[in-house]
Amino acid sequence: MPTPPPPSGGAATALPFHATPSGHSSGPLSPGPMYASRRRIHPKSVKGRYRRIKTGFGVALLALFVLLPWLRWDRGPGAPDQAVLFDLGEQRFYIFGVELWPQHIYYMTGAMILAAIGLFLATTVAGRVWCGFTCPQTVWTDLYVWIEKLTEGDRGARIRLDRQSWTVAKLLRKLVKHTAWLLVALVTGASGIFYLTDAPTLTADLLRLDAPELAVWSILFIAGCTYAMAGFMREQMCLYACPWPRFQASMIDEDSRVVTYQPWRGEGRAPLHKHQSAEQRKAEGLGDCIDCGACVQVCPTGIDIRDGLQMDCIGCGLCVDACNDVMARIGRPGDLILFDTAAAQTAKAAGAPPAKARFLRPRTIVYALVMIVVVGAMAISLLLKPTADIAILRDRAPLFVQLSDGRVQNAYTVKIANMTRQERRYQLRLDGLTGYALASAGDGAEATHLTLTAPPSAVATYRVYARVPASVLTAPSQPVTFALKPDDAGAEPRGGARHDSVFISP
Repeated sequence: MPTPPPPSGGAATALPFHATPSGHSSGPLSPGPMYASRRRIHPKSVKGRYRRIKTGFGVALLALFVLLPWLRWDRGPGAPDQAVLFDLGEQRFYIFGVELWPQHIYYMTGAMILAAIGLFLATTVAGRVWCGFTCPQTVWTDLYVWIEKLTEGDRGARIRLDRQSWTVAKLLRKLVKHTAWLLVALVTGASGIFYLTDAPTLTADLLRLDAPELAVWSILFIAGCTYAMAGFMREQMCLYACPWPRFQASMIDEDSRVVTYQPWRGEGRAPLHKHQSAEQRKAEGLGDCIDCGACVQVCPTGIDIRDGLQMDCIGCGLCVDACNDVMARIGRPGDLILFDTAAAQTAKAAGAPPAKARFLRPRTIVYALVMIVVVGAMAISLLLKPTADIAILRDRAPLFVQLSDGRVQNAYTVKIANMTRQERRYQLRLDGLTGYALASAGDGAEATHLTLTAPPSAVATYRVYARVPASVLTAPSQPVTFALKPDDAGAEPRGGARHDSVFISP
């Protein structure tokens, strides 16, 4: 694959000498500026297959993001009915029929692994398609550029407007554009916070100007980030802030389908003169590329794909649409720029039949297997997810108490998390020691097991004493296990839990 050049507009590297064609140095080179000024990019609108796909993904993802918090899901009385809710105050994540507690943090780990491996797999197969079609920065930037086009016109009109001196008409156009941008940013900020609290309730509070101060400032913070990144920073986020372009080179190989310019067909470049036929151009040593610059004008990051695969290319395919439109108008075959593999391009340039892209290759197989394993493990874990959990904290002061009857007592704080919507009764026993007795604070009765209750969807806390005859203690510290099992009639087996601890003695 070609080596990606440094991003345009980035930091310049000062070389100590000029490099001449003969390979000899021509003398010292004075250092240039450390940074170059940003070259403002006005992407031109285009029609075509990839523009339709890009628009479809953008509309679907924006609608999903805005509407999902309003979807209802009946979880029974006393439970929130928002389908997707990340309730940080109650420390609960509700995702349709799944309710996750802080103890289930490993599901987030699994989701992050799936996202990372899925991104690796997509990049290996088709380059930066995530960046070009589904990345939030791309989706919101597309929306902002569309608003800019509606208010200020297409690329040429926007460039002329920026060069004009300030007039009332220009001020009105800019005012309408920025007002629309701010409205989109505020809707984005509110929609983001709706995932953390009940959407209808917060909306009513906002309309009454009675919303919590934290919610208001959070909405304004997200809105400000959206307005700045999608309205002003745009490709700067992709070129400099996002780390993914630096990783993609290790993911792409000769069988990855990436946006490709076919130099064997397009070079040499030259404008198309009137009445000049394809045969005449070929006889003059010219290719199909008429050097119109359409591929550069539609690129969201402002690169020239004819320079080869570059770190700045987000793989959106808009240059493919632009070039195909030009080829159709001059009567030449399309796909001078296309999604293709390096292996196929090598074969085409040599005049051989193009090699078929291999989806099944070692890295894609490994990525797919990892995803299957993680998905399977998460699915099994969800099916077997316990409905109760227990946490034990042994008292450290004092470590133990010697009772008057010779027994040794340890004190423990027992926390029982009831993850159901009904009150539950549990039995608590101690495994690992014989002859023990358990008692709870406030109740002098001793037994080999305690019956404890926990309110629905809550954590019950008890102080429990374990008393053991000194004769059965064989070491100063002995491992023990607290076993919790449901004591309700018809309780499901998943309601049990176990927790390891120690028993300290003289």
